Amino acid sequence: MDFVKPTIEYADIWPLILIFGVACVGVVVEAFVPRGRRFLVQTVLAAAGLVAALVGTVLVARDLTVRADGAARGAIDVEGTITVDGPTVFFWGLILVVALGGVLLFAERRLEGGVSAFAGQAAALPGTEAERQASKSGLEHTEVYPLLMFAVFGMLIFPAANDLLTLFVALEVLSLPLYLLCGLARRRRLLSQEAALKYFLLGAFSSGFFLYGVALTYGFAGSMEYAAINEAVRNDLSNQPLLLIGIGMLSVGLLFKVGAAPFHSWTPDVYQGAPTAVTAFMAAGTKIAAFGAILRLFYVAFGSERWTWQPMLWVIAILTMVVGAVLAVVQTDMKRMLAYSSIAHTGFLLTGVLGVQQASELSDGEVTSLQAVLFYLTTYGFAMLGAFAVVTLVRDSSGEASTFARWQGLGRRSPLVAGLFAFFLLSMAGIPLTAGFVGKWAVFTVALSAGAWPVVIAAILCSIVAVFFYVRVIVLMFFVDVAPDAGELASVARPSLLTSATIAVGIAATVVLGVVPGPVLTLADHAGQFLR
Repeated sequence: MDFVKPTIEYADIWPLILIFGVACVGVVVEAFVPRGRRFLVQTVLAAAGLVAALVGTVLVARDLTVRADGAARGAIDVEGTITVDGPTVFFWGLILVVALGGVLLFAERRLEGGVSAFAGQAAALPGTEAERQASKSGLEHTEVYPLLMFAVFGMLIFPAANDLLTLFVALEVLSLPLYLLCGLARRRRLLSQEAALKYFLLGAFSSGFFLYGVALTYGFAGSMEYAAINEAVRNDLSNQPLLLIGIGMLSVGLLFKVGAAPFHSWTPDVYQGAPTAVTAFMAAGTKIAAFGAILRLFYVAFGSERWTWQPMLWVIAILTMVVGAVLAVVQTDMKRMLAYSSIAHTGFLLTGVLGVQQASELSDGEVTSLQAVLFYLTTYGFAMLGAFAVVTLVRDSSGEASTFARWQGLGRRSPLVAGLFAFFLLSMAGIPLTAGFVGKWAVFTVALSAGAWPVVIAAILCSIVAVFFYVRVIVLMFFVDVAPDAGELASVARPSLLTSATIAVGIAATVVLGVVPGPVLTLADHAGQFLR
């Protein structure tokens, strides 16, 4: 047997390799750089690596080869395991921008009196003398930066994976660092550790479903590559039950990552318990990467079977929107409210996924489902990152104050910060002249064109409910008189330039995408379709 060396197209995937290299160098820094210098070295290393990878993504996108049909650009690389096409580089760019915002929030130290929001010594039990000594000494875990970079590496592979095995590896690479990061909060450590444990146990359980789905799909198609699976779906009708169960199992694993009902139960607990900087990065980055994987898997591998999986997604989308919108109404904690809001947005995004149509069914100038979901993910990512960045600023004597009672009258004490937060909420509600309105219009339009009008009606009704709980927070901040027995109220801490820059970019993107959405819609259209 002759050995055939694998072919790796380094020119196409070098942003991936760069991120992985930076993560590995970060581990080495922890081993050899003195403790006092690690924070600066790790922050600069992570930020520089993300910026370089973002520049590399632009260069790779510029050099993508247009396919013969003109509908797709790019190539299938690394022995058929990684697809570098237009949608891939769009997802890469969006993930890297969000990750850069995450690094800035991770590096914020002014809010905690000169230390980061992460635990000084994770091995110390909460409330013990060891924890107090670590806090007095100003210790902090700079390992969070290489963990973030490993998570970004998995996120970049996730939407680019072209076979089920690579998809599973990417799923685990992005998940494992997040499990650790969620348990490293400096304050309320028990709540943080509980969140990390719930996320880990439920994530491991969903990975088991995903692996079982991989096995069943391989048993049906005889291959793990998406193109071969699609070909088997077209030609093999004798093992239909095996295929259907495999699709269901794979869906459980992916829908868990985006927080879709009924696989959403981890979301509010993890969003509330994790350090808010981690919540911001995870809420935006994970959803972007996971929806990229969902779109590629369902459109490329199971595209010929869409009449089977579309009814399932109809039910999941409606259930997710209803659960997210209704349960958000009764929340009294800002982070939990944003968590249920995120669940509702997952349902809106699934509405866009349902809008898939054949190219022949689209009229000239009509927005495609992929284009709509890409735009919605862009608006959602900036709004969610900015909103959680604002949450980190609202504090009382015990640290972050996320309960509604602490936010009473915040608009009078700090009108600028309250106004910025209100603007993010209005965008999430889909108010005109904000990015959220254009995003919802896009996904609702494509779903309606594909005949999913019951889902669109449910989405509109849930959007109305969502307006209520968003506006309730705005009323709480600006129009509610503070009760005499309200107790300690929150104030706004003055952040460093890092958090301020993150909020400013989020606001700017939300305004620009709401007033002038054309360039980003054009960019999403220029990305083309998935390469098959």
